[in-house]
Amino acid sequence: MKISSRPIYHTMKRGFDLVAATCGLILLSPGMLWIAFLIKKEDHGPVFYKQVRVGKNGKTFKMYKFRSMFVNADQMLDKLKAQNDVDGPMFKMKNDPRITKIGHFIRKHSLDELPQFFNVLKGDMSLVGPRPPLPSEVAEYSEYDKQRLYVIPGCTGLWQATERNEVGFKEMVQLDIEYIQKASIFFDLWIIWKTVEIMVKPNGSY
Repeated sequence: MKISSRPIYHTMKRGFDLVAATCGLILLSPGMLWIAFLIKKEDHGPVFYKQVRVGKNGKTFKMYKFRSMFVNADQMLDKLKAQNDVDGPMFKMKNDPRITKIGHFIRKHSLDELPQFFNVLKGDMSLVGPRPPLPSEVAEYSEYDKQRLYVIPGCTGLWQATERNEVGFKEMVQLDIEYIQKASIFFDLWIIWKTVEIMVKPNGSY
């Protein structure tokens, strides 16, 4: 798949990302502080979770999220891989025992993703784009799957705003490639609008 440079679109997209992420952090800061308090209150562990993800052209970065799992969740993963609910390299489990009580709520409403506004300000992520994968996932990618890495990953995307956990890895890749091919400011705004709707009325996220 050939990606055109489209400098005007990408300049507008970056400008919008900076303004929207800054406004989002300011307007949502009271709610984010409340979420941080509830996470800390539940098990006294860290509020934020940092994880290495793969961005544009294979460049790695640390992605920020509100911690929604127990502190030792990564160590428990190997024992749960056999219960993966999706095919392919991505791990998803509907009744994941690693998720905390507050974690269930913030994941259902996608509130655990709010700290990614900081990734947007840093330039590692955009508001809209493909989901940033783990290095272990990318290691299993086919050449077709690697097309997801042609653009900056996003806090939300066509997959998250439409099908999300209703489809498997193969379908997610297809949706990401569809987004890359059709990307425009109006398409980005539509995806953001659908994402806000889903935060209010979740579409089966877990």
